[in-house]
Order: sequence, then structure tokens, then C-alpha cells
Amino acid sequence: MLSFFRRKKPQDAATPDAPKTQHYSAEELAAAFPSAAPPEQAPAAPVAPPVAEAPVPTAAPEVVAPATSAAQATPEAPQETTAEALPERVLAPENFAAEAAAAAAVLAPLAPVIPAQEPAAPAADLPVLVDAPPAPAGKPGWRERLRNSAFARSFGGLFSRNPKLDDDLLDEIETALLTADVGVAATTELIADLRKRMKAREFIDANALLAALRADLIAILQPVSKPLVIDRNAKPFVVLTVGVNGVGKTTTIGKLAKRFKDEGHSLMLAAGDTFRAAAVAQLQIWGERNGVAVVAQGQNADAASVAYDALQAGKARGTSVLIADTAGRLHTQSGLMNELGKIRRVLGKIDENAPHEVLMVIDGTTGQNALSQLRQFNAAVKVTGLVVTKLDGTAKGGVVFALAREFGIPIRFAGIGERPEDLRVFDPEAFVDALLPEALGA
Repeated sequence: MLSFFRRKKPQDAATPDAPKTQHYSAEELAAAFPSAAPPEQAPAAPVAPPVAEAPVPTAAPEVVAPATSAAQATPEAPQETTAEALPERVLAPENFAAEAAAAAAVLAPLAPVIPAQEPAAPAADLPVLVDAPPAPAGKPGWRERLRNSAFARSFGGLFSRNPKLDDDLLDEIETALLTADVGVAATTELIADLRKRMKAREFIDANALLAALRADLIAILQPVSKPLVIDRNAKPFVVLTVGVNGVGKTTTIGKLAKRFKDEGHSLMLAAGDTFRAAAVAQLQIWGERNGVAVVAQGQNADAASVAYDALQAGKARGTSVLIADTAGRLHTQSGLMNELGKIRRVLGKIDENAPHEVLMVIDGTTGQNALSQLRQFNAAVKVTGLVVTKLDGTAKGGVVFALAREFGIPIRFAGIGERPEDLRVFDPEAFVDALLPEALGA
């Protein structure tokens, strides 16, 4: 009767909501199957990952409702078999490590585990040694690097398609100039001059008109062709670099550092771009390559404080040139533009003439938006020089003429490649010759 009432307990009764793998004690199993073999003699089933509180015996899923023969068992049977069943109840007592190893062995052929790799840092954050050789010196180097620009492609077959001197040729030239981002004002002025001279019969053929167009383009750039001259009496000569995000300010500083170092100037760099991740490390790597000291305070430091400390250190060491980096910022954010004014004022507290040069770096692929960028930066920090970068890629190149015509700010350097030697002093004749060769089809 004891076994009968024990088997009729509510918690042991089967319910519809009960899980399929219900747990039974060793006493109950011994009472229900007195002649069954020990659990370890049954064939072992594949071990599943340890998701339950305790492992389930192998024969448990086949246990059904109690049979009538279980009620006829004597009360002594559970006590006799308990002593034998308890030692045999080797249910891997909380040995999750062994079960996990067994589960991994079963699942390994199906889904091999591949260790996750650490995400690589963006390639653009750190300077990379470029294996490509620098561009040849002089006009051939400019022509080699700028021949794929939109300006050069637009004029490549223009004169061969329109060999006659007529309004159709001038319309094609006007379209090509506008497409190359020369600007509406500069294009209108150029076409009006060419049309007037063509009606006066100054051109005998298309080659003469091409020569006149080249001369007009060089005349626009000639007034802004003024190389940067380092004042050796200023100790140090402070160069503050500004620009929007992603134009290549830090890379330009590294190239300038090599140029100035090769010219015999003692140099120091100020890591003022404390906002962009890895910007300080990038400038430090450039400093290590060129053997130049770098003043830095770490991420999210005050850029004005970095510039102040660098200028003090430069004066104490008698450094010739100090180049200060700044974080890229959109010209439409007035608060960020005011921070540039703060840097300029802080430098002026130590040296009233500092910064001696404010270089704005402009991406050559920007297009007409470069005009509004320069307008806002010039109002904030009074830009004194320009560096136009990335002219060797998909840049149209015509924005240089628009900048020169509207602002008249000297263009100090032009970037025509990735090598440090590819940061060239701006040469208007070589620039125009690369965009519009003197001979048709050259």
C-alpha cells in the first residue's frame, strides 16, 4: 500500500503540461522495474549540452504510467535495491565540463568553431608606406598624375570633334569648363573673351584658340602662385593647419615636415587633432619617420592648450618651424569654428605674430563647395595659404581656378600623389599644361 499511495501523489501524477523528460528517483525506478539491468549497462545515448538542472538517465524517456505489477512489489524491495541503486547512480554529478566536452565532440564535425578575429583598424587612420614611385620632376610629373582628371578628360577629344572655329566649339568649351568646376563666373568671363577675339579674327585655327585658352587659365592662377617662405627670424615660425573633415590635414603635415626637415629647418609638431580617433598616434608616427618631436596631450584634450604648450616648448628649444594640427570641422558649425579663433588667440598671447601662416587644406574632389568652406574659414582665422590635395584621383581640378579668381589667396602646395615627394609647390604653368596640353592629343 505504501508504494501505491506514493505513486498516487499529485506531484507525481502525469499532467498535460508536464515535460516529456520527467525525472524519477532511484527508489521509484527500482520499484517499477525490479529486474532491470543497472543504468550503466544500457547503451549510452549521445550526450546533449548541459541545459537541464541534472542529466536525465538513459531509460527515463521510456518510462510510462505505473503498471499493476508495481503495486504487488513488497515494501522491502525499494530498501534492498536502494542500496544497490544509489552507488550505481553515476549521473555525472554537476560535471558540466565533461558534458560540454562530449557535446563539442558530437557537434564539432557539423559546425566547426572558428576563433573570432579582432577588427582591424581603419587603414585611413594611420600612415601607410607607399611602394609607388614618386611622380617625375617638372611638368612630366604633373601631366602623369593629372591626366585622368575630369578636366583633362573633358578637353581630351573636344577639339578633334570640333575642328572649326564657330559657336559650337565655344559651346563645347563652356560645357567642359562648367563640368570641371571652374565656376560660372570664371567660365563666363573666359568664354566672353574667346568669343570676342574669335569674331575679331585673331584665331586662324583651333590650335590658336587652344593657346589663347591656356594663356587665360594661366593668367588666372599666376597671381596666387606664391611659395611659402619661412621667416628664420621667427623662433618658431608657426604654421596652423585647418580644414574640414577628411581633406588630409594630418597627412599633409607629415609631408610638410619631411620637406622642411630636408631644407635644414629644426621642426616640432603639435598634435592638436584631439577629437578624431588615432589622429594623435598618426602624427606621432609621422614624427618618428622624420625624426621630429611631437607635442601631444592625448585624446579629447583642449586643442588650444596643446598649441600653447607646443609654442612654449618651441621657443625654449629655439625651433625653427612649429606645425600645429587641428581637428576637422564642418564650416557650417559656428561653435566649432569659434574654437579655431580661440586657438589663434591663445597662440597670440605668447607671440603676437603667431600663427605666422594659416594653411587651409582643401580636397580637390570637393567641387564648388570648397568656395563656401574657404569663405567661412577665412572669416574665422584669416587663411593666408591653401593646399589643394588629391588632385591625382577623380578630382576635376577646375575648382582651383574658381578659388584663385574669387579669393586671391596664395596656393602654396598641391598634392598630386601619396608619396611625400608628391606634395609639390604649386606651379600654374605645369598645372594648366597637365589639364590642357599645348598640343592637341598630347
